[in-house]
Amino acid sequence: MSKVITALSVSVDGYITGRAPGPGHGLGDAGMLFDWYFTGDTPSTVFDGFTLSEPSARIFDALAARVGASLCGRNTYDDSGWDSGGTPHPTAPLVVLSHRPAAQTNARQTFVSTGIEDAVATARKLAGDKDVALMGGDVTTAALAAGLVDEVVLHQVPVLLGAGRPFFETMPEHVQLRLLEAVAAPGVTHLHYEVTR
Repeated sequence: MSKVITALSVSVDGYITGRAPGPGHGLGDAGMLFDWYFTGDTPSTVFDGFTLSEPSARIFDALAARVGASLCGRNTYDDSGWDSGGTPHPTAPLVVLSHRPAAQTNARQTFVSTGIEDAVATARKLAGDKDVALMGGDVTTAALAAGLVDEVVLHQVPVLLGAGRPFFETMPEHVQLRLLEAVAAPGVTHLHYEVTR
């Protein structure tokens, strides 16, 4: 059965954007969270143009190959400029959880307005036997609170941003994790956890 995972670049103090993120500004002043995508000499086998270190390429490509659909919230969608029809994954469709309709329709994007459970169910259907990748703090937190997440991957970049959008919002209770793998690589440490229930 497919899994629901989240794998995001995050600062040591837990931010996935910097100050002043938004449409036209992307992640604000936190572009360095993604430097590790382009500072190695090993080309990604999934994402054209990505050249990572060997350990990062191994981790990144293994995760990216599992993705059958991505799911994000409206903030992530708008900040990333996907309103023109783009998606975060080269082959996987995108599901957007939003109460506002899409500015335009696109065959690779599906909008869901009826809550996290329906959004995850829609993404699972689109993913087939592959996994659903969550993007953004609000969506990830809502899915964790609903007991829908199987794995959490932190691509932890050695920087303290001091402000921005946090990876995790306030949750109603603790979520226990079990470390599956920790891989140190140039400019990033990959921490792969299983959500225990």
